[in-house]
This record gives sequence, structure tokens and C-alpha cells, in this order.
Amino acid sequence: MSSNTPPGYEPPQDPYAQYQQGAGFPGWLSPAPAPGYPPAPGSRVLASPGDRLLARLIDAAVLIVPFIVVAVISLGSLLYYVLAAVVLVAYEGGMLLTQHGQTVGKKVMKLRVVSAATGGRPTDNELWTRAGIYGVPVLVPYVGGLFSLVNTLSLLWDKPLQQCFHDKGAKTVVVKEN
Repeated sequence: MSSNTPPGYEPPQDPYAQYQQGAGFPGWLSPAPAPGYPPAPGSRVLASPGDRLLARLIDAAVLIVPFIVVAVISLGSLLYYVLAAVVLVAYEGGMLLTQHGQTVGKKVMKLRVVSAATGGRPTDNELWTRAGIYGVPVLVPYVGGLFSLVNTLSLLWDKPLQQCFHDKGAKTVVVKEN
């Protein structure tokens, strides 16, 4: 401090200091702005777990009719699991590819899937990998459902990027749009 600084004075904290390199975040991403401050200039904010859950619930509502059709077609056989996995992977992958990283639920909640490395659009392979890791476990009765639950909840303990297994496998993160 300079000699003309009053005793006990502390300069105001930089609201973006926690987002500097070395905090575990790429330069384009911040976890959440400090209370009362906007996100750091040029950065994006991770989607909250609550927003992601609501987006998944909206997507589940969109998929309820196709899943009912699959159940009727398969008549309760193991074919149900194959068709359900196909529907889930096709919906997730197709929407992310054609709707700029968004499903219906993500659009409603203003969320977007982006590359963890660049913050830009993931490659087609990354999007299909993400959809596959999310949907293929449905093929395995009961165990696949348990894996899907743990996969979805894993963002709660993953630090610092709050990635589910399907995000990690595809090297993606989910951000909140402005």
C-alpha cells in the first residue's frame, strides 16, 4: 500500500479473481458470477444442476409418447430396451446436432452443450458420443437404469466443471445462455 493509504483500509476485491487461470476453469468459462456482479467479460457460466434437471424433465415429457409407442410395439419384451435406447440416442444426438447443442428441454431452460476445451460447438463425434453414453445403458435392464441415475447425478459431485459421465466422455459442458 502507498504511504497515503489510511490505516486499516483494504482495496475492494476483484469480483473476477476466482476465475483467473489456475482455478480449474478454461479461460472462457466461469462457474457463477460473484453475487451482484455479471459474468466475467467474454466468459460463459455453467448451467446449474437445477436447470439441467428441469431440462431433462422437459425432455422426458417430450419423449413420453415415443416411449409409449415403443412399449406397445415391443409388448413388454426385451425388444423394449433396444428400441428405447435407439429412441433416446436418436433424440439426444439428433437434437444436439441440428439444434446447435440444444434439446427441447435445454432450449426452454436456455442451456447449451459446448466443447469443454473451446466453449464452441462440439464436433459431431463428440455429440454422438455424448448421446451414446447417455442412452445406450438403457439397453441393460435395471442396471442400465441405475447407471443412468448415477450418470445424471454425477454432476453434483464433479468439480469444477459439473460434468456428468456423458459430458466427460464427450469432453463437453453445459452452459447457461445469456
